Amino acid sequence: MMLLSVKHLSTDFVMRKGTVHAVRDLSFELDRGEILAIVGESGSGKSVASLSVMRLLQHPGRIAQGSIVFKGQDLSKLSNREMAHIRGNHLSMIFQEPMTSLNPVFTIEDQLTESISLHLKLKKKASYERAVEMLHLVGIPSPEKRMKDYPHQMSGGMRQRVMTAMALSCDPDLLIADEPTTALDVTIQAQILDLILRLRQSIGMAVLLITHDLGVVAETADRVVVMYCGEAVEEASAHDLFDRPHHPYTLGLLQSIPSMDDDSDQKKLYMIPGMVPNPLDLPPGCAFAPRCDRCFERCHHEHPALYPSGEGRTARCFLYEKAEGSAHA
Repeated sequence: MMLLSVKHLSTDFVMRKGTVHAVRDLSFELDRGEILAIVGESGSGKSVASLSVMRLLQHPGRIAQGSIVFKGQDLSKLSNREMAHIRGNHLSMIFQEPMTSLNPVFTIEDQLTESISLHLKLKKKASYERAVEMLHLVGIPSPEKRMKDYPHQMSGGMRQRVMTAMALSCDPDLLIADEPTTALDVTIQAQILDLILRLRQSIGMAVLLITHDLGVVAETADRVVVMYCGEAVEEASAHDLFDRPHHPYTLGLLQSIPSMDDDSDQKKLYMIPGMVPNPLDLPPGCAFAPRCDRCFERCHHEHPALYPSGEGRTARCFLYEKAEGSAHA
């Protein structure tokens, strides 16, 4: 049994101007000890997908359809109380913006030890020692001293490390990491990624990595789902994706990465032409068609399915329609 199985997930935001279909018919699976990266530009729906799995959507967001089966339970059907037991204990998340996730009126000690004592059922002294140990593991100097600090007394990078310590303190089965290294310098970034990889190896923790940093993906991920305008446009192993991307959007993302091998000062960095379409006014056909240099007339009028594009691979592109059937049907 898969640790996490998301099937046909659609998440909407109903507003006065119309309905934004932030996640559209998304399906993926994640096994124990596996690292799955979801990548894409800002606004692609990757963070909304992670919040949907955690059942932390704020109004007017809602899960319109689909199932989120975690350890045999469909999270979309659980009560808030049942979800509160699973969050932190079995399922944890590192949020993109730590200042909005840490309570400004409580010390780091209060917030860390509360989570640890609640989920691990430890007494006060043991909770404190566990909290100090986790701060040390994420590279915070003088952890005993920093336990007395309030969030505003820390830099953005330090707060991000505190959030990482909190998320990992209860040895979760699944860690959802939303841009976990954005506010960190490269040295601390490497420490955090190394810690996540070590926990994956020692306790079999799975990781759902939400990021736009393809360098981090190349270093850590086993498989990759590429999202564009709320839907998956490609899925492949990390090795296959970087070696030979299939979807034109994925190719554009990879071509946008500066190459250390290119010593030409005159060569401009590749940029995908055009802009991401307005989510309230998506094109009738393929959402990427207006920016794609390989599109043809059909792409502007028909919406492509996810077609098998190789062993264990799928691509939402008519170029791969020749294979029989579509994925996640």
